[in-house]
Amino acid sequence: MKAYLISITLLITLSSCGPSHHKEGETAVQFAPPVVKPDNEVVEKDVSLLESDAKAKNQAGGNGYTNAADQVRDTTKKIIKSGTIEFEASNINTARKRILQALKKYGGYVDEDNQTTNSDINRKEYNLKISIPARYFDFLVDSVSASADKIDTKNISVTDVTTRYIDMKTRLDNKKILENRYLELLKKGTKISDLLEIENKLTEIRSDIESSQGQLNYLNKQIAYSSFDITFYTKATTQNIDDRFTNKFKTSIIAGWDTLKNLFFGIISIWPLLVITAIIYWMFKAWRKRRGIKQAE
Repeated sequence: MKAYLISITLLITLSSCGPSHHKEGETAVQFAPPVVKPDNEVVEKDVSLLESDAKAKNQAGGNGYTNAADQVRDTTKKIIKSGTIEFEASNINTARKRILQALKKYGGYVDEDNQTTNSDINRKEYNLKISIPARYFDFLVDSVSASADKIDTKNISVTDVTTRYIDMKTRLDNKKILENRYLELLKKGTKISDLLEIENKLTEIRSDIESSQGQLNYLNKQIAYSSFDITFYTKATTQNIDDRFTNKFKTSIIAGWDTLKNLFFGIISIWPLLVITAIIYWMFKAWRKRRGIKQAE
C-alpha cells in the first residue's frame, strides 16, 4: 500500500513539471515592438538623398520618376498655328464686318483693332490682330481670303511643340512629387534646424512649380488659340490718283506760303541788327566821302 501511494505521488509530480500547452480557444500573449521615434540623422539623410535624387533627375531631363501617374501621359500632337494676310478690298467696311461676323461665329476674339488713313492718297487701312480656336483656324483663313479682291501676302506657320509640352509637363509633375516627399519629411522632423531646412526647400520647389505652371498655361493657350494678323485697305482707283496729285499741289502751295511767312517774321525779329548794320554802313559811307574830299584838296 505504501509503495502504491509513492507511485501515484511520483506520477502527479512528473505531470506538473511537463511542458504547458494552450488550451483550445486561448490567445497567446504577444508583445508589440517598441515604437521608435524618428532620428534626426535619418531625416537629414533623407533630405540629402532627395536633393541628390532631384539633381540626378533634372540632369536626366526630368524623366527619372516612374509611377502609375507618370506612365499615363497626354501624348497627343500639340500644334501652334499662326498666320498673317494683307489684301486689297473694294469696300473695307464690308470686309471688316464679314471678318468680325466670322470671328464671332467661330468663337474668336479681337486682340487689337487699328485704323489708319493715308492723307496723301486718301486711303483707309485696317489692321486686326485676332485669336481663334485652333480647330477653326483654317475655316477663318478661308473666310478672310474670300473677302479679298487681291491678296498681297499670305503666310501660315505651323509649329509642332509636342516634345516641348511633354518635357514641361513631366518636369512639373516631378516637382510636385518632390514637394510631396518633402511634406512627408516635414511630418517626421523634430529638430528646428531640420524643419527650417525642409521649409526652405519647399518654398524653393513651390516657386519653381508656380513658374513652370505659368509657362505651361501660356503654352496651352497658344495651342488652344491660333493668332491671325489681318491687314486690308481700300482698292486703288483713278479718283485716288487724282486726289493724290491735288493733295500734293495743295500741300506745296501751303508749304510755300508758310515758308514766306516764316521768312518775313524772321526778318522782323532781327530788326535791331538791321538798324545797327544800316547805321554802320551810313557812317562808313560818310567817312569815305570826307576822305575823298580831303584827297581832292
